[in-house]
Amino acid sequence: MPRRKSAETAPPGDAPHPRQPGASRRLPPEVRERQIVLKAIDHFATHGFSGSTRELARQLGVTQPLLYRYFPSKEALLDRVYDEVYEWNTAWEKLITDRTIPIQERMVSFYTAYAKVILRREWIRIFIFAGLMKEGINSKYLGRLRERVFVPMMREIRAAYGAGAATTASERASDLELIWSLHASIFYIGVRKWIYGLPVPEDIDAQIAQQVDAFLNGVPHALKQSRRKPPKRA
Repeated sequence: MPRRKSAETAPPGDAPHPRQPGASRRLPPEVRERQIVLKAIDHFATHGFSGSTRELARQLGVTQPLLYRYFPSKEALLDRVYDEVYEWNTAWEKLITDRTIPIQERMVSFYTAYAKVILRREWIRIFIFAGLMKEGINSKYLGRLRERVFVPMMREIRAAYGAGAATTASERASDLELIWSLHASIFYIGVRKWIYGLPVPEDIDAQIAQQVDAFLNGVPHALKQSRRKPPKRA
């Protein structure tokens, strides 16, 4: 009778014993947390922020106690998701104010890079859901956008075209409205695709370059004209 192989004499190619049914593989905490966050991003982008933590845990494929172990509340998980999705690149700010580069080239480069971040399903849908259902959650991001992009970009446009600095509250408010018009047109490409399910241009980079070109062909003239308007009579 042939001898049975012992565990010590089994050849290296032998398969390991199968895991017992129901046994779960223990993941390192950082891996498990990352797994939960990625699943939560997809969940919030698909369903919004409604539903209890019990339902959320079920949708994410984890138990409610496990979810609480990493995130003590739904708001804590949402904050983590928000930080993950709404990344900010400080190189954008340096690009906007780099006067060794022509203003049009700077703006095209910025919005081309920025669009690659924001024109994604999770970015657009979570931002829209947040605006509708979580009052104030977008305020921090929009404030950063205003101070680090809109204000310096309009300052650079004015300098490039000799329009003079905005010196009054009315001029500064008008500047913000002007730059919002360009920014919104690019953001709306994502809304058309990920909210309305409509077709969008295949070459997004070319579309952005065209929109920036159209913007700069009109806005500098508008800025100079606004300086020539006589004050309104009371």
